[in-house]
Amino acid sequence: MKSIIKNIEVMKRADQLIRMHATGNPEEFSLKLGVSKTKLYRVLRIMKDLDAPIIYNCLLQRFEYEEAVGFHFGFFRNELNAKHLVFNKVK
Repeated sequence: MKSIIKNIEVMKRADQLIRMHATGNPEEFSLKLGVSKTKLYRVLRIMKDLDAPIIYNCLLQRFEYEEAVGFHFGFFRNELNAKHLVFNKVK
C-alpha cells in the first residue's frame, strides 16, 4: 500500500514540475523527484498509461504536456450528492 501512495505522490510532484516547465533533463528530473532514472521512467509510463500527453522536448531539454490536462487522484466531497443524501435521510 505504501508503494501505491509513494507512486501517487511522485506523480503529483512530477505533474507540478511539468506544469512549471521545471523538469530539466531526465537526470535533473529524477533528482528533483528523489527517485532513480529507472523509477522516473516507470512513473512517466504509468502517467502515460493514464492518458497524460507527456513528451520530451529535446530542444528545451524538459518534459512537457502536448496539451492542457489536469491531474487529480484521490477522493473529494461532491456537495450536490452530499446534500441529496442528507435530504433523503430527513424524509
